[in-house]
Amino acid sequence: MKVGFAGLGNMGSGIAKNLIKAGHALTVYNRTKSRTEELRQLGAKVGNSPGEAASGAEVVFSMLADDHAVESVVFGAGNILESLPAGAVHASMSTISVALSRRLAAAHSEKKQHYVATPVFGRPDAAAAGKLFVVVAGGTDQIERCRPLLEAVGQKTFVAGQEPQAANVFKLAGNFMITTVIESLAEAFALIRKSGSDPKTFLEVLTDSLFSCPVYKNYGAMIAADNFEPVGFKLPLGFKDNKLVLAAAEEASVPLPMANLIHDRFVTAIAQGMSAQDWAAIARISSRDAGILDRSAA
Repeated sequence: MKVGFAGLGNMGSGIAKNLIKAGHALTVYNRTKSRTEELRQLGAKVGNSPGEAASGAEVVFSMLADDHAVESVVFGAGNILESLPAGAVHASMSTISVALSRRLAAAHSEKKQHYVATPVFGRPDAAAAGKLFVVVAGGTDQIERCRPLLEAVGQKTFVAGQEPQAANVFKLAGNFMITTVIESLAEAFALIRKSGSDPKTFLEVLTDSLFSCPVYKNYGAMIAADNFEPVGFKLPLGFKDNKLVLAAAEEASVPLPMANLIHDRFVTAIAQGMSAQDWAAIARISSRDAGILDRSAA
């Protein structure tokens, strides 16, 4: 299949490589050109604009950091919207607002194009291994059209519904739940440390009994070791997603008290200079509140 791909960051690069490995013909675009070189060596063509990546494509993917970046490639200079052929599909893998997802669906419909939302769960290592979990929403025919591509990059695809924004709500709600896990682990580990107990033993008890799943194992290990490297998901991006889920909840008149607490954790972490760290570093706020000196302050 002829595929365009815009956005070769930590997630996008791994996804694009797996599409090439699956035999698809890729034309890629990235704002920082140096990130396209490895893909070029693997056989991808390199476009000089998002529109060049989309021109002639049956499906064009975007995997970008936020609403502004997606708006830039879809509506800005040399954009996807003006170049994607009629009948082709834009599959947005980005974690974006519900409002932007609706706008994208309407804009592509006006151009006789199709739009599906395809956000993913998983960190860069999962993207590289083709082990993402993909949540897709949009027209049934277009989902089936994209399915071979999604199966090339993920271990399972979930259909959220026929309205594209449904997948974005799923993604935002899922990321919100991850942050509540991080916060609960942070508070529990602060108690364990302050009580003089061993965090690693506590982690073993948790993950070998009640909470034997990747989110507890992976983030629990980071918090137990007070080590948030390598950075899989930068803290400001987590803050962005927190604001997006609060906006979606406000529109739907759904109170999210925990999301407001997490919002304050992100604000505090950024104020304390943690912007370059993994989003799980908000756990350090609980340690500091408990009077525990973490490594970042040593």
